Amino acid sequence: MAEIVNLRLARKKKARVEKERIAEQNRATHGRSKAERLQAQKIADKSRAFLESHRREGGDDGSER
Repeated sequence: MAEIVNLRLARKKKARVEKERIAEQNRATHGRSKAERLQAQKIADKSRAFLESHRREGGDDGSER
């Protein structure tokens, strides 16, 4: 004998599974942990500070940047 299936529940379950599959793909593509974001921010800040500290203030030829 065949199993009775509630179509409304089956449709909702299918939608949840599909939504979770898409979310997993997005996490793999775009997601970074908080530690990774903080590390990247620290590296960017350190690089920016290094460049700013080595910037020349004016010049003899009059070309300011």
